Amino acid sequence: MCPRLPTCTTRLTEHTDTVALARLYGEPLFAIPQDLYIPPDALEVFLETFEGPLDLLLYLIRKQKFDVLDIPMAEVTSQYLSYVRQIREHNLELAGEYLLMAAVLIEIKSRMLLPVKKADTGEEVDDPRAELVRRLLAYEAIKVAAQELDARPHAGRDFLLARASAMVETVEQLPHVSVPDLQAAWQAIMHRAKLNASHQVTREQLSVREHMSDILRRLGEVRFMEFSDLFAERLDRAEAPAVLVVHFIAMLELARESLLEITQAQPYAPIYVRLSYAQVAA
Repeated sequence: MCPRLPTCTTRLTEHTDTVALARLYGEPLFAIPQDLYIPPDALEVFLETFEGPLDLLLYLIRKQKFDVLDIPMAEVTSQYLSYVRQIREHNLELAGEYLLMAAVLIEIKSRMLLPVKKADTGEEVDDPRAELVRRLLAYEAIKVAAQELDARPHAGRDFLLARASAMVETVEQLPHVSVPDLQAAWQAIMHRAKLNASHQVTREQLSVREHMSDILRRLGEVRFMEFSDLFAERLDRAEAPAVLVVHFIAMLELARESLLEITQAQPYAPIYVRLSYAQVAA
């Protein structure tokens, strides 16, 4: 008898797993079922995985430590085509992308076998491998940069973001309004109201003809009158500036109609107003 039941159970489980071929839904499987169906492409073996033709070509060059600026096209092309033949047997769609690069390699190889002819201008002919080298160097620079970025710590992969929650009950506190605050708010409203105040303009009926008659009446009583005295009476009554303007226009209108003369003895001397001689004679 076993003194401890868990230990016996563990030993029994280990013995069962050793005898059984596998476990199916937690139950040990001691023999392969006769009706088991395995699809033809269920198991595939890939020696190397590449992200594209440039990745494969760069791998072949770096693995054998070839100079990327002086690629031995014959050897590299042969190795590349050997890999393409392998993947064509398993995945024809995947091989299509690699076949295009294979055609480029064969073309460069054939161009290098031809004798080199100088251009008509005397300049050296470009190396057929130049464009391929440029693409390989650019791809390698991007690949190295991607590896450096991937090596940096990633949230969710290398570390987890710390999160914390707290149940905090808060009580809303309304602000206290003091009397000075209310007075300041009311003064601001009154200030805005004064800015928006409208001004009503009333029309005053002023007649130039009436003022012309008044000037003729006053000048008819005297021989001449100083210019300022002509407005003295209205200034004493503190009449509006508009009345004085109409009175001045009436004086100018009388002068235009030759009913009034404006004279001055010398420069900067007082200005006098009098009726014209024709008017006096009449």
